[in-house]
Amino acid sequence: MALLEVVAVEKHFGGLPAVGGVSFTVDEGEIVALVGPNGAGKSTLLKAIGGMQTATSGTVRFDGVDITKFEPHQARHVGVAMVLQTPRPFETMTVRENAVVGAMFGGARISERDAVRRADEMLEFVELAERRDEPVGALNLHEQRFLEIARQLASQPRLVLLDEVMAGLNDSELEASVEMVRRARAELGVTVIWVEHVMKAVMSLAERILVLNFGELIADGEPQEVMRQPDVVTAYLGETHHEGAA
Repeated sequence: MALLEVVAVEKHFGGLPAVGGVSFTVDEGEIVALVGPNGAGKSTLLKAIGGMQTATSGTVRFDGVDITKFEPHQARHVGVAMVLQTPRPFETMTVRENAVVGAMFGGARISERDAVRRADEMLEFVELAERRDEPVGALNLHEQRFLEIARQLASQPRLVLLDEVMAGLNDSELEASVEMVRRARAELGVTVIWVEHVMKAVMSLAERILVLNFGELIADGEPQEVMRQPDVVTAYLGETHHEGAA
């Protein structure tokens, strides 16, 4: 059985469909990239999986459990964590305290002592251990994103949803981010669905790509193969470029 099943999920805003009847599955241990042009519905679909937006219709199942109507905290309790492009730290807390919150309010009940230990482990994992006693405001955007990843990983998720967390990074930061996701799967056993525009990162990390265009799933498969498909080329470059390439 697939870890995640998305069945005919739609999300409308007013009368406008942002996501139109998308279906796919994700197996445990996969790293799957969700890509497509701006406005394709990628982040909306990710938020529908993570409980930040409720699907208008369709079903989301996680490990056989229907989580379609779950709130974010309910999704996190069953093992689904989401990291947004814009970090939302607790600004009055230290770096370590932010990570502890993730550990305390994750899927399993743990003591405060164990939560601190788990938080410290995840701060070490994202290379922020030396900053743990500093206020969150001392971190730059890149570091705050890493903190958010640490906070979500501290909740011991099985599925991590990443929403454009590599946007705006320089080459060294991008390389560090890609390696972090790779290690999260290898060392922590998490499954990853990742919305991303940085195709350099996608092609080096993703094992499978789902392509959305105007809210519709137009391709699903191995990265090199998918990115050569005519419908995908057209979606990214436009009909004129596609015809010219042909």
